[in-house]
Amino acid sequence: MKTSYLLAAAFIVASTGTAQAQFSDPLGGWSGEASLSGSRTTGNTDTTDIGLAIKLQKEDGPWKHKFKASADRGEAEDIDNKKRFDLAYQLDRQINERLYAFGNADYYGDDFGAFKQGYFLGTGLGYKAILPEPLSWDLEAGVGYRSQKARIVDNDILTNPLGLASDRENEIAGRGFSDLDYVLNENVSFYNDTEIIYSASDTYIWNEVGITATLAGNLAARASYRVDHHTDVPIGTEKTDTTTRFGIVYTMK
Repeated sequence: MKTSYLLAAAFIVASTGTAQAQFSDPLGGWSGEASLSGSRTTGNTDTTDIGLAIKLQKEDGPWKHKFKASADRGEAEDIDNKKRFDLAYQLDRQINERLYAFGNADYYGDDFGAFKQGYFLGTGLGYKAILPEPLSWDLEAGVGYRSQKARIVDNDILTNPLGLASDRENEIAGRGFSDLDYVLNENVSFYNDTEIIYSASDTYIWNEVGITATLAGNLAARASYRVDHHTDVPIGTEKTDTTTRFGIVYTMK
């Protein structure tokens, strides 16, 4: 697992470093948010869940950098049952008021999911279907290279005679993305994000909806619900995972 973390960090640093080298003041001009979410249950069951996430973006003329990172950790009765991290970087090049081209790189590691590790490198076009504000809606479509390592938990000698621990698929994949944001008023906003990555071996779909309410200054409260679904998973693993989060968000301007 330590190797995966190191590879992920090196991958993102290389991606962002190459892109930022073309622009002035790469460390300045960033805005975004950092969030902390979690839950704690005691009594008949003893469970703990905690999540950390950061989203940053920077505009430099017609270019826009987007960086996201998140980590989730959970345990029940002092036994780990969730450990996942995601890293993502995207570079947009505005073509006109609504149309833009992009390149993106995503990497994840998951100790308990159907797929233990994977990445996607892609490019495509985005279109601002609805311009802000209060409602904005961006749509993206593209193609890329996808690699993911499945988790095989089948110990049956008849169905898994070689005792394989994992299997990796490397293939061309299509990607679609929808980013919908609605500012209800100066204190409350709503978002709905959906991504689809289609390939011959498996189609991955995730959707996340959330509502954010300002508490004071740069602090806000957020509630969100996410569904992750794979159409084809290894025997013994579930196709769908859901995550409910309640947390605090700090906005950086």
